[in-house]
Amino acid sequence: MHNITLINGDGIGPEISRSVIEIIASAGLSINWDIQSAGSDVIEQEGTPLPKRVLDSIKKNKVALKAPVTTPIGKGFRSVNVQLRKDLDLYANIRPCKNLPNVKTRFDNVDLVVVRENTEDLYAGIEEQIDQNTAHSIKIITREASERICRFAFEYAVKNERKEVCVVTKANIMKLSDGLFLDSYRNVAQEYPQIKQREILVDNLCMQLVQDPTRFDVLVLPNLYGDIVSDLTAGLIGGLGVAQGANIGKDCAVFEPVHGSAPDIKGQNKANPTALLLSAIEMLKYINEFEHAKKIEKALFKTLSDGYKTADLGGTLSTTEFTQQIIKNLL
Repeated sequence: MHNITLINGDGIGPEISRSVIEIIASAGLSINWDIQSAGSDVIEQEGTPLPKRVLDSIKKNKVALKAPVTTPIGKGFRSVNVQLRKDLDLYANIRPCKNLPNVKTRFDNVDLVVVRENTEDLYAGIEEQIDQNTAHSIKIITREASERICRFAFEYAVKNERKEVCVVTKANIMKLSDGLFLDSYRNVAQEYPQIKQREILVDNLCMQLVQDPTRFDVLVLPNLYGDIVSDLTAGLIGGLGVAQGANIGKDCAVFEPVHGSAPDIKGQNKANPTALLLSAIEMLKYINEFEHAKKIEKALFKTLSDGYKTADLGGTLSTTEFTQQIIKNLL
C-alpha cells in the first residue's frame, strides 16, 4: 500500500479531494492518505498557512497530492505553493497541455509540455521598499538552477519520446540574467543531439501560441515566464479547470491542479474535479501504478466524450454527479 500525503486545501479543495479519493478507491487502488490541512483555514489555530507537520508528512511519504490553497493578492501570507517548492526544493514544475475529449477549444491536436524552473527568478521574493514611491524586486538566475531545469527538460523529452525542447527567455533585453539561462540551455543541449533545439523570446512565443500551438513540443522557461505561459497554454485546452500540474524535486514530488480555491463556490457542489484528478493520474504514473492510472484516465475521457460535464465546461452536473459518472465508467 502506498503512503501519500493529501493536502486537502481550502475553498473547493476539500470537495474535489473527496471526489478524487473516491474515484481512486473505486478503481481498486488502496492508498493510505495522510490528510493534512494548510492555507487560510489553519492560520488562526496554528499561526501559519504551512505548518511544519505538512512538510514533515511530505518528507516522510515522498509524494503528495495537493488541492488548491488560497493566496491573498498584494497582502497577507506568502504563497503556500511557493513555500512548498522552496522548502522541499521542488525545482521542476511540469504542466502538460493536451486537448481533452469533448472539451471545446479554439485549437485541436494541442500536445505540449511547459517545464518551468521553480525556485528562483523574481519568485525568490527578494523585494525592498526604497521609498514611498519606489520598490525593487531582484531577479535571481543561477547557472546551477538553470542547467538543472534544462537537463530535466531534455531528460523528460527523451523519456516521453518528445522531439524538441525550446528554451524561452527575454535575453535580448535582460542580457545578464536571461542570458545566463540561455547559455545554460545551450551547454546542456550539447548532451542531447537526438533532441531538436530551438530558442525563442517569450513575447514571440505568446504570439505564436495563440496562432498555432501545435508548433511546440517541450518548452523550458525561467520561473516567471513559466508561470504566465503555463496559464496561457491552459487556456488553449479549456482553462484552468482542466489543467494539471506537478512539482518535482530530487527527493519529493507534489502533484496539484493549477486553478485557484474558488471560495465563491465553496460548499455548493459545483466544482470541477478534473484538474485534480488529472494531477492524481500523473501521480499514479510517478509511483508506477500505470494500470490504475490508465483505467482512471479512460473512465474520465469516456465521461467527457459522452457529454457528462460540470458547469464550467458547459455541462449541468454537480461535483458528486460528475464523480459518480466517472466511477460508473470504471466498471
